[in-house]
Amino acid sequence: MKEHERTGPVDYLTWGFSRVSMWAPAFLVVIMFYEVFMRYVFAKPTIWVNEMSLWVAGGIYLTAGLYSLQQRSHIRITIIYDLAPRRLRKVFDLMSLFCVLVFAFCVIWGGFGEAWAKLLRWETFGTAWDPPIPATIKPLILITLAIVAIQSISNLIYDWNREETHEVEDEEIAELRAAVGAEEPKA
Repeated sequence: MKEHERTGPVDYLTWGFSRVSMWAPAFLVVIMFYEVFMRYVFAKPTIWVNEMSLWVAGGIYLTAGLYSLQQRSHIRITIIYDLAPRRLRKVFDLMSLFCVLVFAFCVIWGGFGEAWAKLLRWETFGTAWDPPIPATIKPLILITLAIVAIQSISNLIYDWNREETHEVEDEEIAELRAAVGAEEPKA
């Protein structure tokens, strides 16, 4: 898969988050391996690995969605979208943007008070290790949704202002033909 180009400051922010998210699963594997090793080899389990893995995985989940949106790899009914003329695609794009903006606004509006309260009192998880997962993840959800809304607007502006080409589709078809050993059609 070829990465979608970065076209503006929002894309660079999203791309930056994605680079951290891409390395974070390796961190999870290392700490979980450490937990298993400590528990079964030395019979000394840790009190922090489970909560740390939940904390990091929550951040990965949130920021991975941003990358997916920037790469235009989010869920879309491509059969209908690809068959539609460009004017109808713009209507679909507007409907999609409207849904994203309404959702983001509602979650941010409804969740701001709780997220702010958790952050101010530095609410912790309530376990033996007691990390501040609620105090960090709740605000991160709202921040991520705000960036999702801005990224959606950025994608719409860029996609509407670029010329429609079929370069990517032609490359994918050529790769599929090569993979199955089919010849190129003669013109």
